[in-house]
Amino acid sequence: MTLPDLASEIQKPEPEEIDEKIQLGLHYLAHNAGLKGRPSGNERCSNCRYYLEPDEPLSYCWHMKLRILVDDDWWCRWWQGNEWGLTEAPSK
Repeated sequence: MTLPDLASEIQKPEPEEIDEKIQLGLHYLAHNAGLKGRPSGNERCSNCRYYLEPDEPLSYCWHMKLRILVDDDWWCRWWQGNEWGLTEAPSK
C-alpha cells in the first residue's frame, strides 16, 4: 500500500457534539475574560500572579474565573502583578 492509498483510507475527523459544547463554553469564557493572544504592554500571563509556572511557555491560569491553560504571552482583564511586583517573566 502506498502513502496516497493510505491517506485515502483515513477518515477525516469530525467534531462531535461534546466538542462543539466545549468550544462554545471556552469561547464565552475567553470573551468574558477579555482573553487576548498578545500582551498588553508589559502585562502578560507569564508575569501574572495566577500563571502557575512562570518559567514555562504554556501553563495553567488558576484565576477563579478562568482556570485553563494559557500561553505565556497572552493577557486577560484579570491580570494582576505577582507578589514580587515583577512586570517581566523570570529569566530562564
